[in-house]
Amino acid sequence: MRALVIDDEPGVRRFVAEVLRSEGWEVSEAETAERAYEMMRAGRWALVFCDVFLGGENGIAVLRRFTQEQPRAQVVLMSGRVSGEDALDATALGAYDYLTKPLGVEQVKAASDAALRRAGRESSDEEVNASATDYKLIGRSPAFVEAMKLVGRAAPTDLPVLITGESGTGKEVVARAVHGRSRRAERPFVAVNCGALPAELIESELFGHVRGSFTGAERDRAGLFEEAAGGTAFLDEITETSSAFQVKLLRALQEGEVRRVGSNQTIHVNVRVIAATNRDPADEVMRGRFRKDLLYRLNTLSIHLPPLRERREDIIPLVRHFAARARPEASPLFTFTPDALRLLEDYDWPGNIRELENAVVRAAALCDHTVSPADLPEAVRGREGGEEDVALGVVFAASDAGVWPTLAEVEGRYVACALSHTGGNKQAAARLLGVDRNTLKRMIERHNLKA
Repeated sequence: MRALVIDDEPGVRRFVAEVLRSEGWEVSEAETAERAYEMMRAGRWALVFCDVFLGGENGIAVLRRFTQEQPRAQVVLMSGRVSGEDALDATALGAYDYLTKPLGVEQVKAASDAALRRAGRESSDEEVNASATDYKLIGRSPAFVEAMKLVGRAAPTDLPVLITGESGTGKEVVARAVHGRSRRAERPFVAVNCGALPAELIESELFGHVRGSFTGAERDRAGLFEEAAGGTAFLDEITETSSAFQVKLLRALQEGEVRRVGSNQTIHVNVRVIAATNRDPADEVMRGRFRKDLLYRLNTLSIHLPPLRERREDIIPLVRHFAARARPEASPLFTFTPDALRLLEDYDWPGNIRELENAVVRAAALCDHTVSPADLPEAVRGREGGEEDVALGVVFAASDAGVWPTLAEVEGRYVACALSHTGGNKQAAARLLGVDRNTLKRMIERHNLKA
């Protein structure tokens, strides 16, 4: 029950320490990584809360040291500058959790309770290569950060992973992130879209075939599972496969072996399988279109990617990333007018990240280095007013009719609409309204908006 709190902000450090003491922990504090290392050498710690951005060495360096020297210590990283990729890297490198500042009492208690339950288990001191990827995971929204924590925890294992989410949410990018941060990172990553292959060809594509096994099979051919030996096979749209193929895939997962079409010989394959679908797999099982036993095998680790409309804080960072990538070499960066950014952020993006990328690339091709609303697709420009506009429209209509609501009533409606727009996320609502969290809290209490 010994805990160490590392943060260069005295207020945060004292707050976390007091909450832990109230839970029965014996707590020590350190203001720098260097001081933490001294305390680490002086004794053993069950729980460590550490800020990511410290003076001197950062929290990731502290995490590495504890992972190497005290692997049983449960390390919780804290950050006020949230990044989905940072959360992924932190958990992939062995952090127990990655919390967003400002912290609440229940957040600290939940993390410490969970860490205490886990403290008796063996912890691996092997580091995962977190720099083996050449793609970007862009996002800072709470929903995206939570998904990246799961990715980080899944990466070091060899267990199958099932990724769910709407089309265009980046399931293959996440699958590559799992592979790139695993011990298989140097081995092949082979992807196949099961929905794009005819039912009669998918078995041959994945497991291979021998010469003469069917018309056109002029020579022996290894399947994608053999090509991915030692690495990862990514099976996209797995719920689009036939029941007959699902039986054979289940055997490959259970036994670690495949049989080429037309052959009686089995071939041992050492492959990690990551599957993905844009459907609800449980619903597909209930409808009889997907085998329950295969779902249980694939669903050992499950990661759900939220649609872009549920992570609006990530839209502008994604826009800037795609714009930078679309820039011709040696050309200046694209800029966006405030109205263009507002339209991009307000649109629901039914095609998710893929649709957003296409819109940005199109705008970059049409504009003269400054993207305006006219450069955006008609669907983005033509969106009807949001909830805030509706609220103000009601107010103005009432005033035109000679019924003037009080300023307090207008404020209450507007705050309620902002909270509805952000799905109850107070931090995002405060940004929309241009106030700080404490001011928003007082407004919510004043207008009795808690329910």
